[in-house]
Amino acid sequence: MRQQRLSGGSGMLVSRLCLGAMSFGTTVDEQTAFQILDRFVDAGGTTIDTANCYSFWVPGSRGGESESVLGRWLASRGSHDDLVIASKVGSGLGPDGTAEGLAPQVIREQLDGTLRRLGTDRVEIYYAHREDRVTPDEQTIAAFHETVTEGKVRVLGASNHAAWRLAETRGLARARGETPYTVVQQRYSYLLPRPATTLPEGGHVHASEELLDYVRTRELTMFAYTTLLWGAYSRADKPLQEHYLHPGTDRRRGALARVASELGVTANQVVLAWLIEHDPPIVPIVGVSSVAQLDEAIGAVDLQLPAELRKVLDEAA
Repeated sequence: MRQQRLSGGSGMLVSRLCLGAMSFGTTVDEQTAFQILDRFVDAGGTTIDTANCYSFWVPGSRGGESESVLGRWLASRGSHDDLVIASKVGSGLGPDGTAEGLAPQVIREQLDGTLRRLGTDRVEIYYAHREDRVTPDEQTIAAFHETVTEGKVRVLGASNHAAWRLAETRGLARARGETPYTVVQQRYSYLLPRPATTLPEGGHVHASEELLDYVRTRELTMFAYTTLLWGAYSRADKPLQEHYLHPGTDRRRGALARVASELGVTANQVVLAWLIEHDPPIVPIVGVSSVAQLDEAIGAVDLQLPAELRKVLDEAA
């Protein structure tokens, strides 16, 4: 599988497709999760995304299930030296039932819990899962920097942050001589919600043109989640959400169908290939519930979109 180098001078390589482990241990059972993980690595995949909060909203779950399953799988392999494991803090449930936030004590305690569940002494990427506008940024930045200097984290990232907040906190970290965020994770796909739409999923922030431009011009690495819109590109039983129902979507779906037909591939594969070749380049995160779904996604990594078909996709708006 093709790889790309992370920005920020770490020298780390990540696979051009990232496996999302959110459902492991809840809606995807452990045996199936192991099969998916094994297939991903066999195909050359190296980069796996999880979070401390996955998936507390599933009935009977508390959060941490994904990391625990991933930890047992890592233990079965004996090492994760050839993998890039990413996790997050900030969206778990705090004592009052709201998001836990990014206070220094939360970051320290939750990272220790993540490492314990993963059965490792480090994660390669550690994200601020969402903004915390209550805790002073200086405190959050210092705590994240400490995770790097202690060797528990290699690279810091920010997810679900407004572009101006990302720029502000990165500038503050540099001014203080501390580690800035160099990886961004935001919601993004080929189909776009209506402008000014508030996404119904709590905490989800869609990548804006301003954010994409910031990533492009400041040489950040961007990962995207919800890339396949829960199956809506390919499954009749997975209709698009209401905020995607507008004329631009009709034009883009038409372009997508044309390109997929001409190339003899699936709509999902075209979407993933479009993201991988995007300007700025994007690493799609895919969550799957079967090896067959994963194989379809893997088939997109080496799919080259001819310039004229890329233009068809880009100009459908």
